[in-house]
Amino acid sequence: MAIALVTGSTSGIGAAFAERLAAQGYDLVLVARTVDRLEAQADRLRHQYGGSVEALPADLADPLQLRTVEARLAAEPFALLVNNAGFGTNQRFAAGAIDEEERQLDVLIRAVLRLTHAAIGPMLERGAGAVINVSSIAGFVPGGSYAAAKAWVTAFSQGLAGEVAARGVQVVALCPGFTRTEFHERAGMDISAIPDRLWLTPDEVVDGALADLRRGKRVSIPGAQYKVLATLARHAPPRAVVAVYARARPKK
Repeated sequence: MAIALVTGSTSGIGAAFAERLAAQGYDLVLVARTVDRLEAQADRLRHQYGGSVEALPADLADPLQLRTVEARLAAEPFALLVNNAGFGTNQRFAAGAIDEEERQLDVLIRAVLRLTHAAIGPMLERGAGAVINVSSIAGFVPGGSYAAAKAWVTAFSQGLAGEVAARGVQVVALCPGFTRTEFHERAGMDISAIPDRLWLTPDEVVDGALADLRRGKRVSIPGAQYKVLATLARHAPPRAVVAVYARARPKK
């Protein structure tokens, strides 16, 4: 039975991945910080789909807890790793708390780096497996530390995809735009001015990612509107891209 590990599994895109993978017959290891919510999710998926669902509580900003998840990835062969955990600080860099900025980078970059490394070695030994790193369309736009971290995730994933493709392993950078999750509420962002046409659902994001994985793509950008924005970001002057994005992004 194929087994997948999903971080940040209890809400939003991570929850949609867990649901879809359980429905497809994967055994799951689910990672999140909130123990009661994680265990309730695992119980529900176990009873609904009949597969093995393991709850592995961990705060990926904590190095020791991160090592626990790395060890779990090394314990048996995984067919799929979904690095989805993340959060935003919603603060101006110069005036914000640097410890919170660093914690954000620990989750968005350090955890992705280490968990991918833990998973990719055994995948290469078997000549099979896949990693989906959840990045963001924000990574295509010059911005603060969150955008910079997501730009790293996309670049890292593309580079690694080229390194391992010939050995049967896939790596995909998933770059969604505005998605209806708890992300913005938790960050205290005002999203009232964002037009409805820009919103995606978690299911749309996951469907797009899994379809692009099957197609062998290295970057998955769900939604026609965001494919256009990504193309614009690659070719337009940076100031023009920032100006367009600034009109739509959540306000602090």
